[in-house]
Amino acid sequence: MVRGRLGRRPRPIEGAVVTITGGARGIGATTAAALVEAGAAVAVADLDVSVLPEALAEHPRVRAWELDVTDTAAYTRFLDRVEDELGPVDVVINNAGIMPLGRIDDEPDEVTAKQLAINLHAVIHGSREAVRRMRPRGRGHIVNVASEAGKIGFEGAATYCATKHGVVGFSEALRAELHRSGLEVSVVMPSVVQTELAAGLGESRAIRPVTPEDVAAAIVGALRRPRFDVYVPRDLVVANTLGALLPRSLSDALLRATGAHRVLGGADHTARKEYEARAVGSARDVGH
Repeated sequence: MVRGRLGRRPRPIEGAVVTITGGARGIGATTAAALVEAGAAVAVADLDVSVLPEALAEHPRVRAWELDVTDTAAYTRFLDRVEDELGPVDVVINNAGIMPLGRIDDEPDEVTAKQLAINLHAVIHGSREAVRRMRPRGRGHIVNVASEAGKIGFEGAATYCATKHGVVGFSEALRAELHRSGLEVSVVMPSVVQTELAAGLGESRAIRPVTPEDVAAAIVGALRRPRFDVYVPRDLVVANTLGALLPRSLSDALLRATGAHRVLGGADHTARKEYEARAVGSARDVGH
């Protein structure tokens, strides 16, 4: 893959070997489809590969492996198998994540631990394994899917926000460590994405929902022209910048005035029952 930045020729995706965790549905599957269309070979990892869309499951440049990302040894073996079968990995996309919602005093310890294991620890492990493979070659790209919740604390999602803040902070530090290494790091921060994970969420005029296709296009764009901060939609960078400059009391007031504080905190738990039972109760990785 040829390095590319704004003002230079875009980096080609054709022929790249890409891995995606939580890749059988939602953002993961949509991104896999976009990358295959761009000519990449894609290795999808998910605990439930049976839900992978038929067009992907039957595509000659797609492989699917069952993987519990909380099993670090299994994640390492997955990357080994991908490299054995498809060649050196060019792009690692850490996408698997879950979002159980509720007040922190109602959250069981095991739910807290599971979010930390899937949303944060698996990202750290996947990134570390990617660096070990990519640094000797002097090329590669790590994409960590976080959230706007990695920049703002939303009530009703304290642990989820903690994990996504962790992904953003980890990715920033990783980028600093990889300075001049030839490796790229991107952190993807979408607003509410219209997937199963967003079932029953509240609404706010300050938060514009996006589609999995929007996020997939942003990821492909960041691979073609590498950049670190990948906001979806892009105008989130303005909101975050202004929010950081405002006094805390004023930014809090704006969140409440627009109803943004209730998007997660005011979720309809009945509407989310099926998703949360699968995400938490069945011990499965769930792609965003």
